[in-house]
Parts: sequence; structure tokens; C-alpha cells
Amino acid sequence: MARFIAQIIILGGQVIGRAFAQALRQEFQSGAAAQKASKGAQEGAKRAASNSVMGLSLEEAKQILNVQDLNSELITKNYDHLFKINEKKAGGSFYLQSKVYRAKERLDEELKMQENENDKQKQNNSGEFDT
Repeated sequence: MARFIAQIIILGGQVIGRAFAQALRQEFQSGAAAQKASKGAQEGAKRAASNSVMGLSLEEAKQILNVQDLNSELITKNYDHLFKINEKKAGGSFYLQSKVYRAKERLDEELKMQENENDKQKQNNSGEFDT
């Protein structure tokens, strides 16, 4: 009889131990997922702030300067061309010229944000306390 009680206590302890370990694993996984989501939300907030300040979304700026990805050389080339052909002296539109300028400004801001992000990742990967 005492042996059965001891076995019940041991099995109960094992079950509780497994449940506790599983709960800890789930907590760590949800914490990691929340951290990942928070990082994504921060990036989204930065982009929204840039859109608000510049008055253009990233997609609009890409369409205006006719670029698919953030290639600095292509952006500058298309900007120079569009800015020049829209000069008021050449019969162009000041409104279109200002849109081209704002598009370049928005894409430059995005490039700067990406550079800062890359620098932070490099610092995290190399370790902050290298001697």
C-alpha cells in the first residue's frame, strides 16, 4: 500500500515537472515571437513617420522616379533627368519638379534608414565588447 502511494507521488511529480517544463518552453517561444513582432512594429512606425514627414510613401516615390529597388545610382540618374526636363525655363512644371525632388528626398531617407539598420546589425554581430 505504501509502495503504491509512493509510486503515485513520484508519477504525479513527473507529470507536474513535464507540464512546468512545457509551460516554460511555451513562454520562451511566445516571448521570442513578441520581441520579433515588436521589432517589426518599430520598423513600420519609422516608415510611417517618414511617409508623414515627406508627404510621399515609399511606393509613390519609387513610381515617380521609376525605380523598382533602392539603387542609389539609378535613383540619382532618374532624378537628374526628371528634374532637368521639368525646369520652368525649359517649359516644365514647377509642381512636377517639386514632386521629383520630394521623391528623391524620400528614397534618400529610406536608404539612410537601411544603412543605419545595417550598421546596427554589424555591431550586434561583431560584439560590442571586443578587446
